[in-house]
Amino acid sequence: MWGIVRQRLGGYSAYYSLQRIGLGRLLNSSKCYSSEAAAAAKKMTVRDALNSALDEEMSADPKVFLMGEEVGKYQGAYKISKGLLEKYGPERVCDTPITEAGFTGIGVGAAYYGLKPVVEFMTFNFAMQAMDHIINSAAKTNYMSAGQISVPIVFRGPNGAAAGVGAQHSQCYAAWYGSCPGLKVLAPYSSEDTRGLLKAAIRDPDPVIFLENELLYGESFPVSAEAVESSFCLPIGKAKIEIEGKDVTITAFSKMVGYALKAAEILAKEGISAEVINLRSIRPLDRATINASVRKTNRLVTVEEGFPQHGVGAEICTSVIEESFEYLDAAVERIAGADVPMPYAANLERMALPQVEDVVRAAKRTCYRSV
Repeated sequence: MWGIVRQRLGGYSAYYSLQRIGLGRLLNSSKCYSSEAAAAAKKMTVRDALNSALDEEMSADPKVFLMGEEVGKYQGAYKISKGLLEKYGPERVCDTPITEAGFTGIGVGAAYYGLKPVVEFMTFNFAMQAMDHIINSAAKTNYMSAGQISVPIVFRGPNGAAAGVGAQHSQCYAAWYGSCPGLKVLAPYSSEDTRGLLKAAIRDPDPVIFLENELLYGESFPVSAEAVESSFCLPIGKAKIEIEGKDVTITAFSKMVGYALKAAEILAKEGISAEVINLRSIRPLDRATINASVRKTNRLVTVEEGFPQHGVGAEICTSVIEESFEYLDAAVERIAGADVPMPYAANLERMALPQVEDVVRAAKRTCYRSV
């Protein structure tokens, strides 16, 4: 990677100045998760899915490189980059100083010159330090240059609440980034989602925000034989119907998909057939799939852990009202996080986040089975 930078930026002086700020440490690591993931094709953790997707894309395209805090020697704060430094070296797995604004700007600059950076944030809350580069430098450049400059960069890391980490580490930014033209915003749920969408994000010519969930990293999900192939890729902007139903549509993304699926199981025992849509993509939003479902079920519940005002659920509600209002048999229900900064105490944190029982109650209200 640095060889290309040297060619583009004109010699070794730029290379050595970048090296001096800590982007090229040669450190040891253990083997990649990808080989382990390939051996266990029937089930895979989200952590393995991320690692294997990164490994395969870096192997397939020498322009792809990873940068961020602790991605090299420490193998990632969540061990997502395990083994990659050993395999690809410090020129393509770059440990950075603790300065999101600095290394994000370098990543965007590298993308201008034809490289494909994957920028890891230890948490998307810290990406607020780099908002100018993400929005003004990455998102807007292709449009403002009349298509002359593409910005093939991925910003990825954990988004939303973890557990007991306070307000500065727990915010969901799906709605923030989803409101910005020039960005593509993805929020996977399962291992198959994660593998297919990260590969698509890295291959995409536009800047992509890839919102992961820390609490899902260790979760195992079934994966198809197709999903473990190196050529596997999912389309950006296409939702997945996880469960088909006829009585109520439930939309969710990231960790909330699991809550929606649990709610659907409970509702089924009470005779309510719920259709669960895993959005996968926040921008572009698969309005066609959502509206087709609502036209079948005539009811809608949206679920997200972000703030309710100006949220993803609000956009979905508006889309359905604009396109399918005459099909609705009940008011749309929105389930979201409380409109407060995230509490630190575990009991208050739980009250601030949507729970399965909230989804169940909302679905029953739309079916006039409760108040």
